Amino acid sequence: MAFRPRILAFAGSSRKDSYNKKLVRIAAACAAEAGAEVTFQDLADLPLPVYDGDLETAEGVPANARTLRKLMMAHQGWLIATPENNGSTSALLKNAIDWTSRKDGDDPGQVAFPGRIALLLSVSTGAGGGRKGLAHLRDILQHRTVLVLPESLSVPHAARAFGDNGALADGAQQEQLARIAARLVETVARLKGS
Repeated sequence: MAFRPRILAFAGSSRKDSYNKKLVRIAAACAAEAGAEVTFQDLADLPLPVYDGDLETAEGVPANARTLRKLMMAHQGWLIATPENNGSTSALLKNAIDWTSRKDGDDPGQVAFPGRIALLLSVSTGAGGGRKGLAHLRDILQHRTVLVLPESLSVPHAARAFGDNGALADGAQQEQLARIAARLVETVARLKGS
């Protein structure tokens, strides 16, 4: 049987009607169309306390952080969409990264990150499309030795970015998203398929 890349898709937003959840779901469909096995995880379903070293010492790594880390490790590639909050990635997403990178018993913690391949996306209500948040997220993930694809997609004016057909309203943006999601699948297959 041919190698089928496993892609984990998630957004750095807990809001029920999050634009970034919509975007990452569209990207997930594109990746599945390109041949990947895609899992969507809503971070709202895995709530975590704000990272606190004293809490970690007293209680250890939270069960939801362990669950998310296992999911991250079970997939070779990640599709991540993040809101831009005050010119950076969302606190929810940074907190999830902080907890999933912590040592946990015999598990060194950082094992979920090295060698993973990520495609970064954002959508925001402003004209910048969340580009500043993506730049910070890229730095954070590369620090954890994640291979972040050079391509990304920032979608501005979120309120009018989505069509009624389950795709982006702008056909060129939809084509770009499909192309870079397929690039993620191809890269994972090439680097992880042997």
